[in-house]
Parts: sequence; C-alpha cells; structure tokens
Amino acid sequence: MPLADHLRELRNRLAKGLLAIIVASIIAGFYNKELMDFLAAPVPACEPGQTNTGGKCANIVFNKLLSPFTTTVKVTLLAGVVLSCPVWLYQLWAFVAPGLHRSEKKYTYYFVAAAVPLFMAGAYLAYVVMPISVKVLISITPDAAGNLLELDDVLDFTVRMVLVFGLAFELPLLLIMLNLVGLVTGRRMVHWWRAVVMGVFVFGAIATPTTDPIGMIALSGPIIVLYFAAVGFAMINDRRRARRNPDAGLDDDEASHLDLTPEAVGGTEPVAAARALPEQAGGEADGGRAPRVNGYDDIT
Repeated sequence: MPLADHLRELRNRLAKGLLAIIVASIIAGFYNKELMDFLAAPVPACEPGQTNTGGKCANIVFNKLLSPFTTTVKVTLLAGVVLSCPVWLYQLWAFVAPGLHRSEKKYTYYFVAAAVPLFMAGAYLAYVVMPISVKVLISITPDAAGNLLELDDVLDFTVRMVLVFGLAFELPLLLIMLNLVGLVTGRRMVHWWRAVVMGVFVFGAIATPTTDPIGMIALSGPIIVLYFAAVGFAMINDRRRARRNPDAGLDDDEASHLDLTPEAVGGTEPVAAARALPEQAGGEADGGRAPRVNGYDDIT
C-alpha cells in the first residue's frame, strides 16, 4: 500500500476514534455531578455540623471562579475516553492488524484479553486503597488546623492512583509476552527475583502519590505475586517448548552437536596432470616440454 493510502487510513481511524470520544463525553456530561461525587468519595468529607479540625475530615471546595467549569470538562473528557475505549482500541487494532503475521495476531488477542482485566483489577485496588491513604495523609493535620481540599486536586490524585495501579498490573503480562516470543526465559526470570522485588518496592514508593507505606505495600504486594505467577507460566512454557524442539534453548550463535570422530583415510592414487591447452598438450612429444612463446612456457 502506498504511503499516501497509509496516511489516509490513519486519518480515518483517528477521526472515528475522536468522534467516539466526543460522543461519549457529551453523554457523560449529563452525569458529571455523579461522576465527581464518585471520584471524590475516597475523601472523608465533613458532615454538617462536624468540626473540621485535627485531620478527622476535610471539606472539598473550589478556590477559583473557573474551577467548576474546568473540572467538569476534565471529568467528562476522562469519562469519554474510558467509555469509548472499545471503539478507539478497535480503530487502533484495525490500523495495525494488516501488518501482523497470524501468530502475532494470536498473541495480540491473548494480550488484550488479559490486559483489560488486569488493568481493571489494578484500578479497583487503587479505589479501595485510596480512602485509607487519604485518612493517613489528613491525619497528620494538627488539632488547630483544618483541611480544605480543592476538588480538582482530589480528582487528579484519584486519576493518578488509578493509572499507576492499573499500568503496574500490566508488568507481569509484559514479561509473559517476552517469554512467548522467546526473548526471556523462565530460568532467567527466576534469577532476577531479588532485584525485581527490590525494584518493585522502590517503584511502589515513588509511583504512589501518598507518603504512607500502605499505598506502597498495596501496590507492590500484588505485583510481586503476579511476577511469580508470570515466572511459573514461563517455566511451564519453556518445558513445553523444549519437548517440541530440543534445540530451543540454544542461542543463535551456539554451535550444534557435531560428530567429530576421525575416520580412516584410504591410500592415495597418483593422478596425471593434464595440459590445459592443446598447444601445451602437443609439447609433450618434444621431450615433455611445452614450446616457448616469447621466451615463456605459458603460451597464454
């Protein structure tokens, strides 16, 4: 397909995906208040008449004139992207699929089928952990002070936690895909376990916006469990591959087994050297010496 056709196809796919996001965002705009209440639910809001001191609760406010409008637009766009994900994901797949082989398409189906539940599980875990994290953060407030949280910041915090937890749950799936294509073996993944555990906890401490250890443990623990599940899958897959192909574990530059046993060499037979040219063959009658041409034996 020419480059112009590829660009035209990409433009059409992007237009369809953007149109789906706009339509879904418009539909979500009718439920913007319910969406904002849902995203702000992890914050322990103060009840009417409850004193907002000592870090027991917090009041959610808007500090700028345009904050209600910008926050509503942000929430509706985010909801539109999430609701329309089947459409724009399909458009992305339809653009990439013609260039893939049959085996690559099969692996892609498996990847998408497992990636969506893993991301949803991570997002759900983040939503469960968030109330605990928020309570720990606002509990540091001294008794003489209260908490006024801007709704825009609360929504950013919620979205960040959901994305971090959801994407982190995709790491074991990435390792499985690398094993399926033969880039990483299960034995090598087993040797990495100490560094992986340490790296996951460091990542959990940096990636989670909270400073409490609860969010770090809640993020790191499931990832480590999923990592060892990926290691078990890789080991089983390596054994299955070894049964089908005994040379599957060899590197590309590793020599195969050869039979280097020396064999007996038979006796030699004398072979008369034939003249290459008729002029040289005719010189044999003259004492076996070829005629000289311009002082040289080689007539060429």
